[in-house]
Amino acid sequence: MRQAHKSELMARTSNCHDVSLMKRPLWFLRSFTAAIVLLAGLSVTTQAADSSSWVGQYRDDKFLGDRAVFQLSIEQSGSAMQVSFDAAWDDAHGAAPEAQGPATVSGSTLTFKFEDSFGNSGTGTITRAGSDILVTINPSHVADSRCLVFYGKNMRLKRVAKK
Repeated sequence: MRQAHKSELMARTSNCHDVSLMKRPLWFLRSFTAAIVLLAGLSVTTQAADSSSWVGQYRDDKFLGDRAVFQLSIEQSGSAMQVSFDAAWDDAHGAAPEAQGPATVSGSTLTFKFEDSFGNSGTGTITRAGSDILVTINPSHVADSRCLVFYGKNMRLKRVAKK
């Protein structure tokens, strides 16, 4: 009799109610996985929205004490971003570099690499300052030093209104 009691216990431990309890971890895992996928999708959408908000034209018409103009453009095609900029003296003397290069958004900063029309190259960062931006350009290879006057730290550029 004692032996039969053990087999009844064994049979009772794997009844249909226990099977549904065993499925709960799978249900939780599926729900958890679905939530992660949803959040990842929202993160990508948010990042894409953040990167497109950088897109536009920026300019300082009174650059270098009202003696020069500096303008910068941020463009996006799909997930690829590019920064282009140029600078020139008002009286047209000296160098007037034009540059471009790829850019990426990381948090609240846009970083870019550039090569200008005089063979200079380097990196830069752009941060927001209200509706303006602050641009820092760090040349790492200098082929023509006449352009260096246009490359500085925390240069404030105003967003150009679309016409």
